[in-house]
Amino acid sequence: MNPRRIERRVPAAGARLPESLHPLLQHIYAARQIHTEADLDNTLTALHDFHAFSNMDKAVTLLAGCLEQQQRILIVGDFDADGATSSALGVRALRRLGATQVDYLVPNRFKYGYGLTPEIVALAAQREPDLIITVDNGISSLEGVQAARRAGIRVLVTDHHLPGAELPAADAILNPNLPGDAFPSKNLAGVGVMFYLLLALRAHLRSENWFTTRDIQEPNLAEYLDIVALGTVADLVPLDHNNRVLVYQGLARIRAARCVPGIQALLELGKRNLQRLTAADLGFAAAPRLNAAGRLTDMSLGIECLLADDPSRARELAARLDELNHERRDIEARMQDDALRALGNLGFNATDPALPFGLCLFNEEWHQGVVGLVASRIKDRMHRPVIAFARAEDGMLKGSARSVKGVHIRDALEAVSTRHPGLMAKFGGHAMAAGLTLAADDFKPFAEAFDTEVRRWLSAENLAGIMHTDGELAPEFLTLECAELLRQAGPWGQGFPEPSFDGVFRLLERRIVGSGHLKLALAEPATGLRLEAIAFHESGEHLPPDCRQVRIVYRPDVNEYRGERRLQLLVDSIEPV
Repeated sequence: MNPRRIERRVPAAGARLPESLHPLLQHIYAARQIHTEADLDNTLTALHDFHAFSNMDKAVTLLAGCLEQQQRILIVGDFDADGATSSALGVRALRRLGATQVDYLVPNRFKYGYGLTPEIVALAAQREPDLIITVDNGISSLEGVQAARRAGIRVLVTDHHLPGAELPAADAILNPNLPGDAFPSKNLAGVGVMFYLLLALRAHLRSENWFTTRDIQEPNLAEYLDIVALGTVADLVPLDHNNRVLVYQGLARIRAARCVPGIQALLELGKRNLQRLTAADLGFAAAPRLNAAGRLTDMSLGIECLLADDPSRARELAARLDELNHERRDIEARMQDDALRALGNLGFNATDPALPFGLCLFNEEWHQGVVGLVASRIKDRMHRPVIAFARAEDGMLKGSARSVKGVHIRDALEAVSTRHPGLMAKFGGHAMAAGLTLAADDFKPFAEAFDTEVRRWLSAENLAGIMHTDGELAPEFLTLECAELLRQAGPWGQGFPEPSFDGVFRLLERRIVGSGHLKLALAEPATGLRLEAIAFHESGEHLPPDCRQVRIVYRPDVNEYRGERRLQLLVDSIEPV
């Protein structure tokens, strides 16, 4: 683990939280700028109203017309977990709402690339749809939407990615990040945007007596929140209050065994206890297995898993996804080793002033579907924005970018594009993640331009890795009961981080277990309380042989083994004292 500077979160001033709330939670919530009890309301009534979306009426009118005339609807999704969940949600819910001809199409990322391209429209046209609904993509698909219009196909764009200077000429666009859009939460994932569209459509159909006149049972859309929760967590969007409600309610459904068979099968393969499920379990057990299909083959496999109603079929599909995930992990490990070896050969480490502020990496052997994961791993090690590139077709490179606090990566790419027109063939994304395509011959000039741009955003001081904690944890809170309390107090995630603490402990024992994890026995210095701890993927080689005291950053967790539940500290950083 590279040394990092520890900064403690500052609780919000004047927070008015209930006195009945555990004092530890009062401190943690205040440090996440929770001011009142209302900020902790995770009931469905706390969700923002769908009427706030601009263009919602237009989108609903368009979609309702297709239902009334029983026209063909084709959902075109992205090839990641957000796109898969958005597609599955749309197909499942629209069928329940009365659509008799609704299907999906997900592009193969290696053949067609991202978004509603003209090539995808040509493929879609073979199914003769009357309406294409894009989910988790489409806001940058200017040429694809034009191709659909020329083919006589209407297009409803639902997306959450940041729009460019020009919008596609779609029949309707639903995106909370459109200029002037009044929807309060700009952090919805693509699956969240689709969920809101379905809420509005159901309300419209109800007002038109659709369900009564057609003898259709009106669906409870909350039944689909397990799918919404998975896509929201998987896409790493910030868990603002609105997203926390969606995830909390989805987790509640899964814990009550009311989730789709596919999600249950994915979690069981990840050896997760459904009754004690957390958002982290969705992120680390279900999402990677679902994403593996889009990274290595075809996301249709993941969508079919989410659409399966038969548990046996769902387990069969989940097992195939699990195999792909094992293959993905092997590929990722090799690529990460390649990247670290290349940096080492150049003499770079995280504190080297010669290391570019914006780091671009390319290897001829790298896999297109896994470069984003490599960028993320190297970003964590080097504490700076990273773009990893793989070879594509026709002399092009495809890159996946991951950023750090202080650099809005899509805006940075847009600035590069403005200063160097034509350097990138296309790009798009979020604040913390983006994708781009450029000619292989332009890799070096792009890398230089990207580094120059990142230096406009960051200073050298920003490149020191910073770990934010909730301070020291009093000895009386180092208990299994408090660990349980913290697990259930979320949902924790991006923008609403899981509680972590820092402190100095006596080092009693250490050994390597499993596939390279550091198992520790620690003692709290004031009380002598013995504690179990584990640092995953950590060798402890930087700890001197005679080290007797360490400073750690850790998260209290519950280790469940053979029916016994014990407190265990998950160590994120360990340094000798």
